[in-house]
Amino acid sequence: MQLTSLDWIVITTYGVVAVGTGLYFARRAGRETGEFFLGGRTMPWWLLGTSMVATTFSTDTPNLVTDLVRSGGVSQNWLWWAFVITGMCTVFFYAKMWRRSGIMTDIGFYELRYSGKPAAFLRGFRAIYLGVFFNCMIMATVTLAAIKIGGVLLGASKYEVVLAAGTVTALYSATSGLWGVVVTDLLLFAIAMIGSCAAAWYALAQPEVGGMVGLFTHPAVEGKLSLLPDFSDWRTATTVFIIPIAVQWWSTWYPGAEPGGGGYVAQRMLAARNESHAMKATLWFNIAHYALRPWPWILVALASLVVYPSLESIQAAFPNVDPSIVRNDLAYPAMLIFLPSGLLGLVVASLAAAYMSTVSTHLNWGASYIVDDVYRRFVAPGRDEATYVRVGRIATVGLIVAASALALWLENALQAFQILLQIGAGTGLVFLLRWFWWRINAWSELSAMILSFFVALYFQFGHGALGFDPVDPSIQLVFGVLVTTAGWVTVTFLTPPAADETLVSFHRLIRPMGSGWEGAGLGLTSGESEDNPSAAFLAWFLGCVVVYGAVLGTGYLLYGQRLLAAVCLAAAAVATVALIRTLPRVGLT
Repeated sequence: MQLTSLDWIVITTYGVVAVGTGLYFARRAGRETGEFFLGGRTMPWWLLGTSMVATTFSTDTPNLVTDLVRSGGVSQNWLWWAFVITGMCTVFFYAKMWRRSGIMTDIGFYELRYSGKPAAFLRGFRAIYLGVFFNCMIMATVTLAAIKIGGVLLGASKYEVVLAAGTVTALYSATSGLWGVVVTDLLLFAIAMIGSCAAAWYALAQPEVGGMVGLFTHPAVEGKLSLLPDFSDWRTATTVFIIPIAVQWWSTWYPGAEPGGGGYVAQRMLAARNESHAMKATLWFNIAHYALRPWPWILVALASLVVYPSLESIQAAFPNVDPSIVRNDLAYPAMLIFLPSGLLGLVVASLAAAYMSTVSTHLNWGASYIVDDVYRRFVAPGRDEATYVRVGRIATVGLIVAASALALWLENALQAFQILLQIGAGTGLVFLLRWFWWRINAWSELSAMILSFFVALYFQFGHGALGFDPVDPSIQLVFGVLVTTAGWVTVTFLTPPAADETLVSFHRLIRPMGSGWEGAGLGLTSGESEDNPSAAFLAWFLGCVVVYGAVLGTGYLLYGQRLLAAVCLAAAAVATVALIRTLPRVGLT
């Protein structure tokens, strides 16, 4: 398909604005690493929260939602909706503590919380493990989505897409620093929201779809519309709903939904003006991420079942697309061809915006690990700030090259999602408890990461090689959680805790709520914390009700089920009022 001149004008205008913003902040970002990676810790909550939303609004997200809906129906989205519980937990229990820490990256936490050589090794190991390996996997999934979109809308090969997208984004990220990233994210989020809504509008307008009524009564979507799984089919219900709600949210490390906060979410909290801004940023992020964005994607995914009922129909419509990447997630970009001239350019620009937003954040975040937690800490301490900024820019280029190479290996969004979930299975609980239980040490975290990685490696490559039948991803997840949790808890009690002086200094700086530190015998009590545990638990619960009520209520409203919609939206409204009244008790003013 060829874009018109009007489409290219829109796309070019977007590109000039985005790159221009990056160049505008280049001089400020080059001053020192605090500016390049944290924006001088002066950022307001609304800018940081929107930046987090824009980062998770990546090119692979609508593709993933489409993959889930086409494969198993709307209820399959509980695989990621369950992370609402994780996100709200971060808002009311961890955001303030991250901001109090004053560290440069969340990896700096390790030598703040633990002591000795194990802490130093963990810091370096985790920086490489997350900043390079895990980070490149995330960026590769986003780049894979860009490859599919470029193949459908531009007729470009995967190598052309990788080269063009990677070059532009690396240039933008390496120059702008965090200020350039988050300011541009504000624009990117607006464009991406307009683009996704436009895609849904024109998908519903297709004659074979027949609008909202025609879509929901079409035989092709029969059995796909339920917002909750069929609990008479316990196998599916357990996989889609019970395990995510009961196990996945607290046990699995997943980018953007880390138990206790981490990665670029922690980076944004560390960059906030103060503790209140850190909390507001994460609260806005979780509401916008889960409650505002999903339904345009879901509507496009459902409409794609009517227009492209099978993979063969997608391949037939786009014979020049590489057959190796024709999977259900390709249906989302395939639906965009129905957009009119000009608007198609805007949607392509919105997808480019989504790509740049996500990848630029991950490049800045990953480079911060390489610079502050590896190069400055272990390779070249005591250098001037200009040197560290220069190394950060070199690291940015290296990361995009590695991620692009990995993207050429992947096939579909769901595949990458499941790999990331499995790699992080079982590590989540240690990330939640390490703030509140003095006994956890560096060996606890090391053992959790190593065990979860080898369990994932076994299921990905070893299980089939040994001749065993394939195992459902949900069973893999539960097995990984059980093995990893049992392993790290055992290691915790077999190894000594951090040094007394480290525990005391950490407790006095962070002031965690609860009585988990009293057993250390160091005179550390919950009286040093001004936080209110009961109010935090109440706010956590109410925040989840707000989001789930809005998500389900919107769905039932679109379906025309007014009574269920009224119940869910009323629950969301009541919870919103109660949450607003509770916020002052958790220190959010």
